[in-house]
Amino acid sequence: MSSGPAKRASRSEAAAVWLLLAELVLDNERRREVAEATGVSFGRAKAVRVIARQPVSMSELAGTLGIDPPNATVLVDDLQKLGLVRRRPHPSDRRAKLVEATAKGKQLARRADEILATPPPGFSALDPEELEQLLRILARVKNP
Repeated sequence: MSSGPAKRASRSEAAAVWLLLAELVLDNERRREVAEATGVSFGRAKAVRVIARQPVSMSELAGTLGIDPPNATVLVDDLQKLGLVRRRPHPSDRRAKLVEATAKGKQLARRADEILATPPPGFSALDPEELEQLLRILARVKNP
């Protein structure tokens, strides 16, 4: 057994793996499935999922979604018209409003989460040891 330093992947090998992971995670079929099941665009479903976790201020929502505050206002207006969210006064800042999910919004978020939590079929082909190894690798990549 060699006691030398561990060999590192090349930049192109790492990029190839990253692109494959991105393709799996950003799968357009999954996004389309969420949109069809919820009746709103994937982006709107994402916003409702954020809001359903806990009420957020408009600025927090904009920051989480990576959009400008005026766009967050338009988005929340649309979601409110659909009965998915409502605004309420912020408990400690009377200038701000909190956005919270309605029962209908929470139901939509649960449905989207169910779809997004369903692994791609290829994961079923992996044996438990392979899944454990993949989990260890991904945990190491996330927290080097």
